[in-house]
Amino acid sequence: MKNKQKKISSEVYEKHFEFQRIGNSAVSKAQAENRQLGLPNVYSRDGKIIFEMPNGEVIVKKDETK
Repeated sequence: MKNKQKKISSEVYEKHFEFQRIGNSAVSKAQAENRQLGLPNVYSRDGKIIFEMPNGEVIVKKDETK
Protein backbone atom coordinates (compact mmCIF):
# COMPACT_ATOMS: atom_id res chain seq x y z
CA MET A 1 0.00 0.00 0.00
CA LYS A 2 2.79 2.44 0.87
CA ASN A 3 4.45 1.95 -2.53
CA LYS A 4 1.24 2.91 -4.29
CA GLN A 5 0.88 6.03 -2.12
CA LYS A 6 4.44 7.09 -2.95
CA LYS A 7 3.79 6.58 -6.67
CA ILE A 8 0.58 8.63 -6.54
CA SER A 9 2.36 11.31 -4.56
CA SER A 10 5.19 11.41 -7.10
CA GLU A 11 2.69 11.69 -9.97
CA VAL A 12 0.89 14.52 -8.20
CA TYR A 13 4.15 16.41 -7.73
CA GLU A 14 5.09 15.88 -11.38
CA LYS A 15 1.70 17.23 -12.53
CA HIS A 16 1.98 20.14 -10.11
CA PHE A 17 5.34 21.18 -11.54
CA GLU A 18 4.10 20.71 -15.10
CA PHE A 19 1.11 22.99 -14.44
CA GLN A 20 3.35 25.49 -12.67
CA ARG A 21 5.74 25.54 -15.64
CA ILE A 22 2.86 26.07 -18.07
CA GLY A 23 1.41 28.85 -15.91
CA ASN A 24 4.76 30.60 -15.48
CA SER A 25 5.36 30.47 -19.22
CA ALA A 26 1.91 31.94 -19.95
CA VAL A 27 2.44 34.76 -17.45
CA SER A 28 5.85 35.59 -18.92
CA LYS A 29 4.39 35.72 -22.43
CA ALA A 30 1.52 37.96 -21.27
CA GLN A 31 3.93 40.31 -19.50
CA ALA A 32 6.13 40.55 -22.60
CA GLU A 33 3.08 41.21 -24.79
CA ASN A 34 1.89 43.96 -22.42
CA ARG A 35 5.31 45.62 -22.62
CA GLN A 36 5.24 45.45 -26.43
CA LEU A 37 1.78 47.02 -26.50
CA GLY A 38 2.74 49.71 -24.00
CA LEU A 39 0.41 48.38 -21.30
CA PRO A 40 1.27 48.18 -17.60
CA ASN A 41 1.62 44.86 -15.80
CA VAL A 42 -0.55 44.92 -12.69
CA TYR A 43 0.02 42.87 -9.55
CA SER A 44 -1.51 42.67 -6.08
CA ARG A 45 0.63 42.05 -3.02
CA ASP A 46 -0.15 42.52 0.68
CA GLY A 47 -3.23 44.64 0.00
CA LYS A 48 -1.38 46.90 -2.43
CA ILE A 49 -1.86 47.21 -6.17
CA ILE A 50 1.42 47.45 -8.04
CA PHE A 51 1.61 48.87 -11.54
CA GLU A 52 4.76 48.13 -13.54
CA MET A 53 4.63 50.75 -16.26
CA PRO A 54 6.10 50.11 -19.74
CA ASN A 55 8.91 52.60 -19.03
CA GLY A 56 9.94 50.56 -15.95
CA GLU A 57 8.38 52.90 -13.38
CA VAL A 58 6.65 51.11 -10.50
CA ILE A 59 3.57 52.68 -8.91
CA VAL A 60 2.16 51.28 -5.65
CA LYS A 61 -1.39 52.04 -4.52
CA LYS A 62 -3.32 50.79 -1.53
CA ASP A 63 -6.16 48.43 -2.43
CA GLU A 64 -9.25 50.49 -1.62
CA THR A 65 -11.68 47.56 -1.96
CA LYS A 66 -10.64 46.11 1.40
